[in-house]
Amino acid sequence: MGRFSKSKSFALWTLAVIITLSSVVYQRITGPTRPVRGKVEIRGEIVKYKLLRTHDISADAVMTILVPDTSVSAVFQWKRFKSYDQWTIDTLRVSDNKITIIVPKQPPAGKVIYDVTLFDGNGGIYPLSEEAITIRFKGVVPLIVLLPHVLFMFIAMLIGTRTGIEAIAKGEKAYRYALITTVLLFLGGLIFGPLVQKFAFDAYWTGWPFGHDLTDNKTLISFIFWLIALWQGKKPGRGRTWFIIASVVQLLIYLVPHSVLGSEIDYTAMNQ
Repeated sequence: MGRFSKSKSFALWTLAVIITLSSVVYQRITGPTRPVRGKVEIRGEIVKYKLLRTHDISADAVMTILVPDTSVSAVFQWKRFKSYDQWTIDTLRVSDNKITIIVPKQPPAGKVIYDVTLFDGNGGIYPLSEEAITIRFKGVVPLIVLLPHVLFMFIAMLIGTRTGIEAIAKGEKAYRYALITTVLLFLGGLIFGPLVQKFAFDAYWTGWPFGHDLTDNKTLISFIFWLIALWQGKKPGRGRTWFIIASVVQLLIYLVPHSVLGSEIDYTAMNQ
């Protein structure tokens, strides 16, 4: 293992940044909290819409669709997720050139499934989604908790990726980078992560062994692999391979969309 020139080190860091930012963008566009956006053409007019999949518990989730044609109406149906509720069906009319959709607020981790269909008055039917949309309500997380969590996790991803690249290139700093990654992952994922979870969903940890929250579980798995890499990294001939494995595992885990199989209320187990 050797020391890299400044130009090669810069190139390797640039590659790590590109990989990290790409994974962040991928998570953003594939995650279950991303709004459902689209547009339909009704009588020559383009109607755009954005249907929410996450909202704060402080208020109802209100969505508006601009519709200039007053003959257009909408059918909005909803019910609580994992409940014995029957569908609540509302017919909505255009008022002030818009249709307003209101999903009643829920407790932290409470979910509602809903769908919206537009009608043009001449028999035209325009479903706004292929299947019912799930919206989850969450508490407000203070910035003093959220920012360190996001910062530590992002830097851990960046340096973890750089660790793998360093090991592949047979650089001398792989162990140092792995140690920094492990510390940052511990702080961001296992200290500030549960605090974020508590503020948002009123539970510190809902991964294994208490639940199946995928965000918690993938953080734990990644942390374990980095601990193994640090342990094996002290052994001659094994460290480089384990640094690569831990880096790849972390990357694959981060490609799993954030909040998949996240905290949720089972209303069927509660008094309705």
